[in-house]
Amino acid sequence: MDQAAIADSATTSAVDPHERADYWAHLISTYHCRLGYRFPSRTDFQGHTQLRRTDAYQLVGWKSDAVTYLRNRNHIRADPDDDYRLIVPFLGRLSFRSDDGYGILTPGTMCLVAVDRPYAMSMSDGTRGLIITIPRKEIRHRLNRVALPTRPLDLTTGLGRVTDGIVSGLYSECAALTDLQFDTVSERLVDLLCMQILGDSGSTPTHLSHVEATARRYIHDHVGDPDLTGTRVAGALGWSLRQIQLAFSAAGTTPSEVIREERLQLARDRLRSPAYQHRSITDIGSDLGFGSASSFSKAFRRRFDTTPGQLREELASRVRASRTPEPISGATS
Repeated sequence: MDQAAIADSATTSAVDPHERADYWAHLISTYHCRLGYRFPSRTDFQGHTQLRRTDAYQLVGWKSDAVTYLRNRNHIRADPDDDYRLIVPFLGRLSFRSDDGYGILTPGTMCLVAVDRPYAMSMSDGTRGLIITIPRKEIRHRLNRVALPTRPLDLTTGLGRVTDGIVSGLYSECAALTDLQFDTVSERLVDLLCMQILGDSGSTPTHLSHVEATARRYIHDHVGDPDLTGTRVAGALGWSLRQIQLAFSAAGTTPSEVIREERLQLARDRLRSPAYQHRSITDIGSDLGFGSASSFSKAFRRRFDTTPGQLREELASRVRASRTPEPISGATS
């Protein structure tokens, strides 16, 4: 039902004091993946969570006593998980150690973590924050070959401050958003996060990186043109096609792949939009340069794990369900 969902909450206060540490360990593992736990004190452990989950994204807000979370190679083999976790502390101090190094997370910073490698994360008493699960493909297709930063990202200025506003708003309003709204805001958050990572990557600007960034902006702005090609991009920007191809090759992709990704993102937006309900799936694909309904459906499913028809039907079902009157309490047949 495409109505605002209610975020689930849980607290250790619901169980006996001597069971609270074990309860917390089980609860966090059900949210994420198999982990090890070290509690400085297992006596009357205090913790509270708020969960909002869709098929694509998950947000877990927490407040807890001190605890260390461990993910070792045995955990990874037994319970593989290649999605990323965005960790954002609101209060307290977190230390994070992995094979890539060691870092401290405090309010005003955030860190993107891969959980398919060993790590340890320790939290002080009274730590509060949130962890957002992001599908791996949503990160990798934006970053290409750029490695994850080994230090926390700053949320206090510039793009980081804008990102912080999105994070805080998503958390505070998560129970008031429909699944579609929650996913859409999460996607914008991922856009900003990856933009900040690329800007903080530390690489010296080169001619090729300038060509790539300029070409990406042009493709994004003109993706609605069904005749858009690498050749057209090069001609519009005054570079040769070879320059464009070399620039994208250095980033691990091609002009055609970037154009296809932008088209698929726009197609999904249009399939979700009430403004395009009158347009057939075939027309939406054709408007964006897909030669046939089958090629559009195949590319869409490969990217989003669903077909355009399935997505549209799912949205229509939610609308129908939202229009069904709620049963009157106490009514009898």
